[in-house]
Amino acid sequence: MIDDATLRAALSRTLDRTDFPALGVKYEGKVRDNYTAGGRRFIVVSDRISAFDRVLGTIPFKGQVLTRMASWWFDHTRDVAPNHVIALRDPNVLECVECTPILCEFVVRAYVTGSTSTSIWTHYERGERVFCGHALPEGLEKNQKLPAPILTPATKAPKGEHDVSGSREEILATGLVTASDFDRAAELAMKLFAAGQRICAARGLILVDTKYELGKTPDGRVLLIDEIHTPDSSRFWEQASYPERFAKGLDPEPFDKDFVRRHYTAQGYRGDGEPPPLPDDVRVGAAKRYIEACERITGAAFEANTDEPRARIAKNLHLV
Repeated sequence: MIDDATLRAALSRTLDRTDFPALGVKYEGKVRDNYTAGGRRFIVVSDRISAFDRVLGTIPFKGQVLTRMASWWFDHTRDVAPNHVIALRDPNVLECVECTPILCEFVVRAYVTGSTSTSIWTHYERGERVFCGHALPEGLEKNQKLPAPILTPATKAPKGEHDVSGSREEILATGLVTASDFDRAAELAMKLFAAGQRICAARGLILVDTKYELGKTPDGRVLLIDEIHTPDSSRFWEQASYPERFAKGLDPEPFDKDFVRRHYTAQGYRGDGEPPPLPDDVRVGAAKRYIEACERITGAAFEANTDEPRARIAKNLHLV
């Protein structure tokens, strides 16, 4: 585990944005800067952190953690679902096959939890018993395990706008996704989630919920794209302490960006208006949890590259 001094020294040197026009046409997402040219996509993972559909600030080494974890998961789930990765080009950069995204996030949930407007607990707490077409039983408590994992797809909102969850029928009614693409992607998402749960359980973690993004190649293949089972896209809890904490009505121990979400909800912020500044202590605390999740899942120590990231990326991708 990286020490506090190293994390605090990195607070002022995070990768907040990039500008590499030689890589191709740029699309800037909440966290990833995508560059496309010649049938290839270079995904540069920044240190930005988003929640409530807002970019809240940066976390030291977050981009490196996400890239390493995504690369590990892509490699370890190739037999479950084909993916877009060609090569790891830098601690923050994946080279991938260019795909046309399927305009839907395939969210899989195994527990009744969350604090955002799209979370299952938010809906359940206010009395709703049907969520994205799934009937939910009475008497569920926050953070309780569902009888079985459920698919709760959401529209893919542009940066700054809110995703909207819906049933299969509601998503298809938007006209943005065909039934065949939806069903193929949904099948892959459920298989990936089952594999992720097994692997995480063997490492003492609970894979609570996650989102998958899928895309199509020019020849019509559906591939897993973007990221997989990272602390940004997924919720992880400590398995050993979960039963006791749930019995006491306490939130489980998180290894994901829920640590940051909880800070903001404690301040009364849930995504409306300009977010308050992200305190350095929270940034360091989040970095520790991201790094621990990475080490627990991959089984290898996380060694941060402390070189200036923009210059290093330019060198590794032969842009200078």
